[in-house]
Amino acid sequence: MPLNDDQNSDSDSSRLSESTASSSDSEYSRQSFNSDSSSKPSSPASSPPKIITFDELMAAARNLTDLTLAHEIAVNANFCIKQEDFPQNSFAGTVKQIVHKAFWDHLESELNEDPPEYEHAIKLFEEIKEILLSFLTPGANRIQNQICEVLDTDLIRQQAEHNAVDIHGLANYIINTMGKLCAPIRDNDIKQLKATDNIVELLRQIFRVLDLMKVDMANYTIQNLRPYLQRNLVDYERTKFQEILEETPSALDLTTEWIKESIEDELSSVSDESSSSPGADSSSKPIISPTLVLNNGYLKLLQWDYHKTIPETLITDEVRLQELREKLNQLKIIACVCLITNNMVGAAIVDVPDFADQLKRICVPLLEGMNKKTFDLKEALNAIGVQICSKVNRSLTERGLPTLNEEMQSNLMGQIAHIVEENNPISSLIDKRIQLFMRSLLALPSFQKCRPTMPGGLSVIQTEMEFVGSQYASIVNFNKQVYGPFYANILRKLLFPEAPMGKVETETPTN
Repeated sequence: MPLNDDQNSDSDSSRLSESTASSSDSEYSRQSFNSDSSSKPSSPASSPPKIITFDELMAAARNLTDLTLAHEIAVNANFCIKQEDFPQNSFAGTVKQIVHKAFWDHLESELNEDPPEYEHAIKLFEEIKEILLSFLTPGANRIQNQICEVLDTDLIRQQAEHNAVDIHGLANYIINTMGKLCAPIRDNDIKQLKATDNIVELLRQIFRVLDLMKVDMANYTIQNLRPYLQRNLVDYERTKFQEILEETPSALDLTTEWIKESIEDELSSVSDESSSSPGADSSSKPIISPTLVLNNGYLKLLQWDYHKTIPETLITDEVRLQELREKLNQLKIIACVCLITNNMVGAAIVDVPDFADQLKRICVPLLEGMNKKTFDLKEALNAIGVQICSKVNRSLTERGLPTLNEEMQSNLMGQIAHIVEENNPISSLIDKRIQLFMRSLLALPSFQKCRPTMPGGLSVIQTEMEFVGSQYASIVNFNKQVYGPFYANILRKLLFPEAPMGKVETETPTN
C-alpha cells in the first residue's frame, strides 16, 4: 500500500498537540482556531458541496480500508492474518465441501482414463506456478527461471499429447520448491506431502499448504512493514483521511456533531457555574477552552453507546475504545463492591492484610463477560454478595470476632445487588471518580513521566486503572496528532464563527 513520506509541518496541528499538554490555552485558542489553517500544506482542505459518484464512493471506501488496515498493523503488535474457514456444519461449509469433492473426484476420473486426460491437472500446475512465483523476492532470478522451465504448461501439454507427463515428478519438484520457500513452521506439512502417494490427494494437500504459506507470507510482510508504518503513521493517516474527505465531503459530519455536543455540554457547565457564583456577569459571553472541549469529547467515548456510529476520526480505534469502556464498567462494579463492604464492616476487617484484593479476586471471575448480551449482571451481583458475606464471616471467625447477623448480611447483599440501579449513589460516586482520573490523565503532558493522583475509593483497582488509563491516553494523544488540523477547523468554525480569517495571527495575544 502507498505511504506518504512527506514530513509536513502544520502549525495548527502542532499548536493543537502542544495545547493538549498545557493547562492554559487561551492564547492557543486565539492563534490556532482563528487562523487560516487551510492555506497550509498539511491542513485539511475544505471541499465544496458536490454530487458523489459511485466511483468516488468506492475510492473513499478503499482509502478507509487502507487507513484502517495501516492503523491496525501499526498500533496492534498482535495483529496478523489468520486463515479462517466456514464452520464444518454450516450451509456454506457444506456447499464448499460438496463442490471441492466433486472437483477432485472429476480430476481423479480424468487421470484414471486410458489414456489419461491431463487438461485440468495442467491448469492446476499453472496455478501452482503462479503461486510459487508470488513468493519470490526481487532478484531471485535463478529459482524463478527454474520454476518457469519445469512448470512450463506449453511443454507439459506437448508431453500430454504423447502420454509422457511425469506427473509425480512434477509434484515432487513442487514439494521440494515449497520446502525451500516455506517458513520453518510448515516443515512438518512438507514431510506429510512427501509421504502422500495418491496423486489427486497430493495435489489437494499441496493447495492446502500453499494457502497456509500465503498467510505466512502476508504475516511476514506485515511484520516487516510495521516499523515503517509506526514511523510514518501520523502523516499517512492524515493524508489518507484528506483523500477520503475530498471524495466524500460529508466524512466529518459525525465528528462535527460529536464536537458540537461537547461544546454544548461545556457551555451548560459554565452556565451552571456562573449562576451559582454571586456577582458573575451573566451578559458576558463565556470563554470556552478548545482543548477542554476536545478532552470532554474523548471522555464521552468511555460511556459511548457503541450501537451508534462513532465519529469518523475515531473509527480506526472503535474496537479498542469499546474494550476500554467495557473494562472500566467491570472495574467500577469491583470498586463499588469493595467500597460498600468496607463501609459496612471496615472497622472489623481493617487489619486483615490484602482484604480488598481478596474481595477483588471474588468479583473478577463472576464478572467475566459482563458486557455480553446473555450476561445476567443481577445474578452475578447476587452471587458476589453471597461469597462476600461468606468471606467476611470467615475472616471474622478467624480473628475471634462475631460474624455478621442475618440482617447485616441481607443489607450487605442488598446494597451490592442495587449497584446496577439507575442513579445508585455508590455507583454514581465511583463513576465520577473514574471520570475525574481520566480527565486528570488527559491534562498531563506525559502519562509515562507523571501520573495523576488516584481518587479515593479506587485504590483497590489502581493497577488496573493505570493500565487502562495508559492505553486510553495513548489512543487519545495519537488521535490528536493525526486529526488535530481537522479538529482545529471544526472548533474554529463552531467557537469563533465571527472571527475574520488570518486576523488574529497578526495580533499580539493579551492575557
